[in-house]
Amino acid sequence: MQKRKLGNSNLEVSAIGLGCMGMSWSYGPPKDTQEMIALIRAAVDRGVTFFDTAEVYGPLTNEELLSEALAPFRGRVVIATKFGFAPAHEGEGRWSLINSRPEHIKQAAERSLKRLKVDAIDLYYQHRVDPAVPIEDVAGAVKDLIREGKVKHFGLSEAGAQTIRRAHAVQPVTALQSEYSLWWREPETSVLPTLEELGIGFVPFSPLGKGFLTGKIDPTTTFDSSDFRSTLPRFQPENLQANQAFVELLARIAKEKNATPSQIALAWVLARKPWIVPIPGTTKQARMLENAGAADIVLTASDLREIEDGASRIKPSGDRYPPQQQRLIDR
Repeated sequence: MQKRKLGNSNLEVSAIGLGCMGMSWSYGPPKDTQEMIALIRAAVDRGVTFFDTAEVYGPLTNEELLSEALAPFRGRVVIATKFGFAPAHEGEGRWSLINSRPEHIKQAAERSLKRLKVDAIDLYYQHRVDPAVPIEDVAGAVKDLIREGKVKHFGLSEAGAQTIRRAHAVQPVTALQSEYSLWWREPETSVLPTLEELGIGFVPFSPLGKGFLTGKIDPTTTFDSSDFRSTLPRFQPENLQANQAFVELLARIAKEKNATPSQIALAWVLARKPWIVPIPGTTKQARMLENAGAADIVLTASDLREIEDGASRIKPSGDRYPPQQQRLIDR
């Protein structure tokens, strides 16, 4: 597996990482722990060194899963986790309260360190921008944690360009994590140019469009109520039908390259910039190996023009999130 550096930092990771949320949360019921440990360890064997989790995934259980799975590989892998959510009431299972107050960040970091069983968090993201807390205060709290040796690198998630600039002025930001794929290209407007200017890496989550760009989802696909895609406008049958054109485009290129639509979708993301590291998630070893194989695919200038030309003729159908979730996205 090739390696990439996130922006101007010295944080080097595999060109493709592994998003671990779906193993514990959001994409249906939690998966079997031993099967997920085997999957994570198989990813390490394949050359994956970058693993993504968060305290809210589970909640709390996903960090523990990674801790157990990656215990034999301490010092060889990079674990990114996140702070910024909390239960509205003590002991509540549903974490819906945004909280990035400095004292909460420091408490959350201590708890994540214990669950991960590490001395320092490799990459610590603010999960969502908290409108009630100045980003300078957030960056300052993480700066303190870095000084104390408890965090190595600071990251943001779903932050807009101005927020990134303000945070970076207080504590250099190593990486921004946001959704990005051929199906969702909004970061290209102002975020990617800002990252390039400041030397910040980009870590796209859902680079396969939450599974849609694999070609395994069609208008007849149904989602369990525990699968959050059941609530997303883009995953309603009429929008799935309209958006099939993206999959058809990828499938056409994939046939030419003796690859899969997923691999072309990931190769396209990798080809955008050398400081981009996608983190596709999966709960299946075969899919993990398929995704990792995308790092070996070279898209020529002609291939990229063909994808760009085809995508420019397709208008994505359906909103990314319901209105209440859209409000959590910083602009």
